[in-house]
Amino acid sequence: MRREQIVRAAVRLFIEKGFHRTTTREIAQASRFSIGTLYEYISSKEDVLYLVCYDINARMREGLEPLEALEAPPDALLRLAIERLIRVVDAMDDEVLLIYQESKSLLPEALKDVLRREAEIVAFFARLLRAGRAQGVFRIAEEDIDLMAENIVVLAEMWAFRRWALRKQYSIERFIATQTRLLLGELGVPAESGRPAEGRPAAAGPSDVRSAED
Repeated sequence: MRREQIVRAAVRLFIEKGFHRTTTREIAQASRFSIGTLYEYISSKEDVLYLVCYDINARMREGLEPLEALEAPPDALLRLAIERLIRVVDAMDDEVLLIYQESKSLLPEALKDVLRREAEIVAFFARLLRAGRAQGVFRIAEEDIDLMAENIVVLAEMWAFRRWALRKQYSIERFIATQTRLLLGELGVPAESGRPAEGRPAAAGPSDVRSAED
């Protein structure tokens, strides 16, 4: 709980003042902690930045990883995964924007870890794409899969770093629907395919999506 207070307060300050102009004393004041208490959780501003990155990635993984235990058509799983990723970005848009602006300020080892965690999210989508290709659902060359997985993640995160333009035209629901339609279209999936509800494809019977443990 205290760590969350520190992260929330620091994110607000970093966005308002910039990372380099924000002091640890200001973070402590905004968190309503003493400097001594703050240093029980962090040793530098860079630590806070790393915590923001860690929290974003953890939220993404919490939404995506359970999908690999579902039995469902590949296009249904991909639709659900895209929606979950975009909704995490929507819920943490300030944090995502901050990381795009300030990740260069991370210490080398922290940056390496953040990039590794980001690569794991991309790899999740690459696995979905390969499974769909193997089943003949997605029309994509093997050599294009990794790039398409990168595209999916970047297009989801666009909701944060291009929000000043996108939110003039799109609600979150319309953005999800449009990005999903465009991405699935690139994979040769018909536009009229239904978007799955949480845990089952919209146009399929209940037996089509089951927990892998059943």
